[in-house]
Amino acid sequence: MDGSVGDATAPKVCRDFVRGVLLTLDREPLVMPATLCTSELVTNVHLHTKGTAMLRVQLTPVRIRVSVYDESHDPPVAPPAEATACWGRGLALVAEVADLWGVAVDRAGRFAKGVWFELGEGEAD
Repeated sequence: MDGSVGDATAPKVCRDFVRGVLLTLDREPLVMPATLCTSELVTNVHLHTKGTAMLRVQLTPVRIRVSVYDESHDPPVAPPAEATACWGRGLALVAEVADLWGVAVDRAGRFAKGVWFELGEGEAD
């Protein structure tokens, strides 16, 4: 799914897409953690990059991997969040909720990088 990250609805559209895929495939236990992590990664792209983004969802019988690619060569930064800050906790949230997360080393067409997370069936709380 490609789209403009300049559109403030991008996080919701991507969240709804991931939710729909998981519910269609009867993977309800993964819906909450996967939609939270998807929302955080897409929001980061929306706030910190320009251009378009691509959402990639990969499923195996027991795992989901969601990647959000963008055109920026800059790596994601997880600054220490201040206690009273309204933002700055997205990557820390993903790190806490996901089983694994990282930055894709493979390029995807015009996209420079992809930030991804994985969740396993039965491993999500």
